[in-house]
Amino acid sequence: MMDLTIKKQLQITACKIRMGIIEGVYNAKSGHPGGSLSIADLLTYLYFNKMCIYPDKPSLEERDRLVLSKGHCAPGLYSALAHRGYFDTELLKSLRHIGSILQGHPDMKHIPGVDMSTGSLGQGISAACGMALAGKIKNIPYKVYAILGDGEIEEGQVWEAAMFAAHNKLDNLLAIVDNNGLQIDGKICEVCSPEPITDKFAAFGWHVITMDAHDFDDIERAFNEAEKISGQPVVIVQKSVKGKHVSFMENNVSWHGSAPNKEQYEQAMAELNNVLNELEG
Repeated sequence: MMDLTIKKQLQITACKIRMGIIEGVYNAKSGHPGGSLSIADLLTYLYFNKMCIYPDKPSLEERDRLVLSKGHCAPGLYSALAHRGYFDTELLKSLRHIGSILQGHPDMKHIPGVDMSTGSLGQGISAACGMALAGKIKNIPYKVYAILGDGEIEEGQVWEAAMFAAHNKLDNLLAIVDNNGLQIDGKICEVCSPEPITDKFAAFGWHVITMDAHDFDDIERAFNEAEKISGQPVVIVQKSVKGKHVSFMENNVSWHGSAPNKEQYEQAMAELNNVLNELEG
């Protein structure tokens, strides 16, 4: 079990990251809140409890790397980076604005803390494989984390990368599949089902772990198990809720790529504020 003080702080941080997601997408009048909210706890755990990173030296070679392969969920990544100190949280309001560094998809050339430019689905995991192999060749003990969507893994390139990672025994690579069950066109089981996800990765030579995406104790358990694996890449398939902690967005596919209006924004922020007050109370 995770230390209660640490867990509570992570829950508070995750709530603030969710608020940053809503703030950014509302001000942009576009973006992808649903899948960003479903990975907020994962991003919180990685950036505030797990990864070896240096916000004041974002390009340090020894740092761990994170590749958001499902790059459309940039609002989640940006909010996590801002709250971790890579840039001011006020910048979140400039999401997708002309002249802002915060583009609709992650841009490694202009945004501090972004390790790979992503957006074209399926390509991020391949880049993560290259980073992991480079670490092996250079004998630098960093870890590479790659976050994929469950709809994204319908892309054939994902499975080419999966073969490559297993063939090269990239045990410094950890992929996380955000299994919220929804993609832009509806339920993944109705569009082009990638199930059984765990069996597929196992067949490709990966060590497979499952976890509850919104339970920090279970997240800790899963990552502790991953640390013990050597000689093969690891994938964690996290069961999550799209739009988590905003009632009208939860499990609603229409919030895959829609921005809230003023009334919806105020309701979402009020709900998240209630969660935050309860946690801090």
